[in-house]
Amino acid sequence: MSGTLLNKPSLPGLATEADVGSLAELETSQGFPSILKQTTGRLVLLAATVLTGLVFSSLVALAWFERNEALEGARARGELLARVLVEHATSTVETTALTLRTVAESMAYQPSTDADRLQPLLSQSLQGLPFLRGLAVLDSKGLVLASTVPTEVGLRLALDRLGTLPRPGAEKLLPLKPGRGLADLAQAGDSTALARRGVNVLPMLHQMRTVSGQPLFLMALINPEALANHQQLTLAGTKGLALLSSYSGQLLTATEAVSLEPGVQLPPHPIFSQWLPEREHGSYFGEGVLPGAQVVAFRVSRSRPLLVSVEQDQFSALQAWRDNLRWLIAVGAVGLLLILGTTIVALRSLSARERARRALDNAHERVAQREREMRVLLRSLQELIFRTDASGAITYVNARWTALSQASTDQAIGQRLEDLVAPGERQRVTALFSREDQAPVRSAAISVRAPDGRLMHFDVAVVPLYALGDGLGALIGFAGSAMDVTERTESRQRLQQQLALTGLLLEMSPQPVSMFDTQGLYLTVNQAWEDFSGQSRQEVIGQPVGRNLPPAEAAFHAAQDAKLLAEGGRVRYETQVLHRDGRRRDMVITKVLVPDEQGGMLGILCTLVDVSEFRDAERATREARDVAQEASRAKSEFVANMSHELRTPLQSILGFSELGLKRARENAVLVEMFGEIHASGQRMLALVNDLLDVAKIESSVGTFDLERTDLRGLIQPVLRELMPLMDRRQLRLDVDLPSQPLAAQVDPLRFQQVLRNVLANAIKFSPDGGVLSVHAEALPDGESHISVADQGPGIPASELDKIFEAFVQSSQTKDGSGGTGLGLAICRKIVEVHGGRISAANQAEGGAIFHIYLPARAGGDSQLSSNY
Repeated sequence: MSGTLLNKPSLPGLATEADVGSLAELETSQGFPSILKQTTGRLVLLAATVLTGLVFSSLVALAWFERNEALEGARARGELLARVLVEHATSTVETTALTLRTVAESMAYQPSTDADRLQPLLSQSLQGLPFLRGLAVLDSKGLVLASTVPTEVGLRLALDRLGTLPRPGAEKLLPLKPGRGLADLAQAGDSTALARRGVNVLPMLHQMRTVSGQPLFLMALINPEALANHQQLTLAGTKGLALLSSYSGQLLTATEAVSLEPGVQLPPHPIFSQWLPEREHGSYFGEGVLPGAQVVAFRVSRSRPLLVSVEQDQFSALQAWRDNLRWLIAVGAVGLLLILGTTIVALRSLSARERARRALDNAHERVAQREREMRVLLRSLQELIFRTDASGAITYVNARWTALSQASTDQAIGQRLEDLVAPGERQRVTALFSREDQAPVRSAAISVRAPDGRLMHFDVAVVPLYALGDGLGALIGFAGSAMDVTERTESRQRLQQQLALTGLLLEMSPQPVSMFDTQGLYLTVNQAWEDFSGQSRQEVIGQPVGRNLPPAEAAFHAAQDAKLLAEGGRVRYETQVLHRDGRRRDMVITKVLVPDEQGGMLGILCTLVDVSEFRDAERATREARDVAQEASRAKSEFVANMSHELRTPLQSILGFSELGLKRARENAVLVEMFGEIHASGQRMLALVNDLLDVAKIESSVGTFDLERTDLRGLIQPVLRELMPLMDRRQLRLDVDLPSQPLAAQVDPLRFQQVLRNVLANAIKFSPDGGVLSVHAEALPDGESHISVADQGPGIPASELDKIFEAFVQSSQTKDGSGGTGLGLAICRKIVEVHGGRISAANQAEGGAIFHIYLPARAGGDSQLSSNY
């Protein structure tokens, strides 16, 4: 049903040729800017913009790449310089150590420690070592026995002021000291005056023993200026600086660019706070000794506590990059100018072509104007408009045909309408074009198969056309319209199918279903309802609901129906209904309102669910639970009684072992044996006590006396009780308790037992000198929250919940420091009896944290038994 317009009548209001010419002149006069409004011009501008962006992005990316390369080059140079300098410093110190060991081996065969005998040996060892200022031999009291500087013989040094002395047969590099030789080191009092002179010495001490067993110290004085000179020469030609420091952060030597004096402690530095001791060498961009961003490289000596760091200011490291950046900017500017020129030339060319095209289009506009307006008018119609000749062959269809058939209008020309419809409807369509029918308007409902196979439905109306009009003259054709009613027809069919499906589902449902109107008369029932009640639908439809029920039961159901009609929604309740076999079954009845087409109430839909088997299962489950609880109580009482009976022989064992310890103090073997017996008895007693505590909590014997208490008053005594344990470990306690009362209903002794156990675990796993944090607060929902945090090794993630199980210990306690594995299990049981919860987690900064939550309860004392 498609075609073309055969007649193109003229329409008023068309533009004249003069108007079109004026429009062309106006558009031509706009010239170059008008091209920017066209797609081609916009594409040219878009291409120029994209190309400009690519050039700019490439320049920025190249500049950024070169900047990173410059920084990475500075980092690589810093790492190389740090390695060279640290190797030199290590070699210097190792050479000094080798010299001391060589002198020590030579002195081992000397019969005397006189200065005259040792002087030549020391002087000979000093030759070829320009970085050493002197060698000396000291006795254990610091008296200089021999020295390469004769005037230093007889001086006495305070060895305890030099630092920790080396062990026999070993040497140690001591901290940097102000002064030039042993005479300066032997001066007593403040060393500030020596430090002002700017001369320092780096002592190395070696301890040995002579053949006679006399302890002696060999001291070598390393000249730090020799190391500084080597650093200065190595960094010559660069704008960086180098520092040699001890592993503890004392500055030993530095290049001239460093304003710090040797011997001082370096200020806080990322190398010590972020890198050491995990990394012994590395590099980074960031803070250094000098202010501002630095390129820092460092390396630790492989055998001595020495650290060399090389730093260069990022600004100076990027100087060459900034010089090259000027050329890069110049190249980019030239490229952008070329893009701009090319874009202007392209736009001018497109503007000329656009003016020529518009002149040609305006010449055709007047001819096509009438046809466009007619097509727009017909295209706006939502109905299919067509025209046929006298025999019914199509001569024209509007554009609606294309939307319906997915075919062009040319394909419909010459086709007969009856050939397009379903075979069963062709006779009806042929009657529309009958010459004998004198009706002015003829109509029919037809169906057409679309190209995609979908069946489309139309209401067609046809009007005959005569040569002279008004039914006069020969019949020249027909004009008609077709309204698409496919959606309405399919909706009606789907509704019918849905109603049929709903009826089948209702009939197949295994649950009894019935429906009655607002007057209480049955409208329909399904097969399951008939099977349940033993009545057929022919017997009950139209009959009152509950006609065979006792009056009280019928009134109960009527009250539920009245409630549903008054409040709407749904009603669900459980009752007993008489089955066809004469037994009463437990049923859950659900009723909902069914609306009618006018928005009123058509009736009530009722479903019945038989839950008799579920109720029987509930009763069986309840009986089984009672039996299990009784068995659990018997088990708990057995454990409590056995634990109590075990305490008597354990007390005897402990008593006799203590008596044995007192009476066998003179015999070390017996003391050790009785000590092992006593320790094992103590561990067994702790296990029995824990078992007894678990049994008390789980059995009916264990009762909790709950009273409303301020938890702050219970926390403080436990902290004071455990303070001696924390003092022995040098632990610092950080307590944060609220200023307002922290009220909760607890058993004070049991709560303190939980807190004491958690704190004891935290003390056990905290490192010496660590911090133990106790925090308490009241949460918005009324709960009380207490947390205990330590700085220990933490708890593996897979064990965070398992540690609260009985006889389970964390893998962190496999060294024997753990207890019986019942402490945290008891804590969880006590907290759960209080209605609270306890959990453990790991802190991001290290260590474990335990959380205890206790709910808020009403005031007053009560007793609560815990049975599991």
